Amino acid sequence: MSYLKSSPINVPYFIARRYLSAKKKKNVINLITRVSVVGIAIITAALIILLSAFNGIEMMIEQLYSEFDSDITIHVKEGKTFSENRIDSKSISMLPEVIGVSRAIEETVILKHEQKWVNAELIGVDSSFLKMSHMDSHMVDGVAILNDREENFALIGASLLDKLDGFIPEAYGHESLVCYVPKRRIKIRPGKSPFKSQIVNLSGRINFNKEVNASSFIVPLNLAKDLLGYKNQISALYIDCKNETSKEELKGKIQGLVGRQFDVKTSYEKNELVYKTSKSEKLIVLIILLFIFILAAFNLVASLTVLFVEKLENIKTMLSFGASKKFLFRIFFYEGLLIAGKGILFGVLLGYFVCFLQIQFDFITMPNSGGEPFPIRISLKDGSVIILLVSLLSVILSYLPVKYLIKKNVGDVIN
Repeated sequence: MSYLKSSPINVPYFIARRYLSAKKKKNVINLITRVSVVGIAIITAALIILLSAFNGIEMMIEQLYSEFDSDITIHVKEGKTFSENRIDSKSISMLPEVIGVSRAIEETVILKHEQKWVNAELIGVDSSFLKMSHMDSHMVDGVAILNDREENFALIGASLLDKLDGFIPEAYGHESLVCYVPKRRIKIRPGKSPFKSQIVNLSGRINFNKEVNASSFIVPLNLAKDLLGYKNQISALYIDCKNETSKEELKGKIQGLVGRQFDVKTSYEKNELVYKTSKSEKLIVLIILLFIFILAAFNLVASLTVLFVEKLENIKTMLSFGASKKFLFRIFFYEGLLIAGKGILFGVLLGYFVCFLQIQFDFITMPNSGGEPFPIRISLKDGSVIILLVSLLSVILSYLPVKYLIKKNVGDVIN
């Protein structure tokens, strides 16, 4: 009492100091907790956005490759060509999964335009191939036709025409190229050309993927036969199937019809490296981001640790009232889950919101694409996997530190 009387001002001073110290600790804990929530939210959103972007890239690759490459392709195992009579194409076309069958001739040729010369991959096809490959939606210039009033036309890859310094006139006329093909079964003599040449008019140029754009020269099947001197020979059969069809099952049926002398491949098998590379990149990015999520979640560990230290007095009081270690563990464990759950929820909402904005408004465009928007495809399956993985990591990163803190400190508090 004598101390209080002689120093009356010290009582509110120490109370205020203790209050400010407690308030400062609380602010620090709140700051660390917010950092934990923000860190978890940002990484979760990044996972959603990047995997949606990879899904969009996969979708774009499928469109660029699968639309030009038929669902099923048949080649002979030995030799370059085979007689049409060796395959019963009518039996194939009557399969319920098949939409259309197109005959094709494939050959390497030389194209000339003024003083420019390039090698090209000549592809002679039936007119049904244009519908099969959705050619109308891949035109850069001109129109998607191979025949008009009994006149033959060709379609050419966009970058291949650029190499020849050619262009497709918009108002009138057609660009013309000279196509050189090797003569078959001739003896080369001095002064005699080993090539057969013919002027071919272009109806348009196409844009699928880098390989097609740089090498493809599509002509009518009858023109290809005439240039190469073929009668009944073809190089391949292109088969278009329904969207819901299992290509592997259809491949097995067709293989049974054509026999083992022919090689039957799906569009995936023809471009297996491209698809596997895309999926591998997606998996690597997922692993890297999950590792970053673990690093970000260490803020959660710090938040739980600081909260535990700050509440030691309260823990001692609760233990004196008979609280068990299991009860104390649940309190801090659930606190960690709430912090992580809040971050995951905000992250998922933010990630899908950004994806929605890109889909609707095309804020980000692909480089060197002429303004084409970056593709985004939202997958509920990927979203579920992300939520499951980050939730599992959050449970682990909440469980382990709380278990350690209770085990190492609760006994000391009791004493």
